[in-house]
Amino acid sequence: MAGCQPAKSVADSQQQTIVQPDAVAQVKQVLADQAACWSNGDLECYMEGYWKSDSLLFVGKSGLTYGWQQTLDNYKRRYPDVAAMGKLNFDLKEVRQLSSDNILVVGKWHLQREPAKGNLEGHFSVIFQRFADGWKIVADHSS
Repeated sequence: MAGCQPAKSVADSQQQTIVQPDAVAQVKQVLADQAACWSNGDLECYMEGYWKSDSLLFVGKSGLTYGWQQTLDNYKRRYPDVAAMGKLNFDLKEVRQLSSDNILVVGKWHLQREPAKGNLEGHFSVIFQRFADGWKIVADHSS
């Protein structure tokens, strides 16, 4: 079979992603800022960590939501006041750099609230993308 070259394996054809510690630290800071904003009862500040686009993807117990504004509106309906919001903490389980411009974060979230409201917790996975104005969440799956 003249002219044929051996097929490359998938591993050979993929470029190795170089982990950028500064990028990982920046993403962790976005999440820390979000937790502080949430805990201060400021949903608009919390949403600054998300890509302000109609293409933002959020997956929650109610299904798929597209768009930054729709995601904010859903948060406002579900958490109408500071007591409902509580204090947010993230427990990061894995931070994996997928490429120079994308990072996956997997973890647990915990809302500490007044006894009458009850605490809430669950898991999340978010994909961050690097933009000119910093790292933003472009996809969020929280349960």
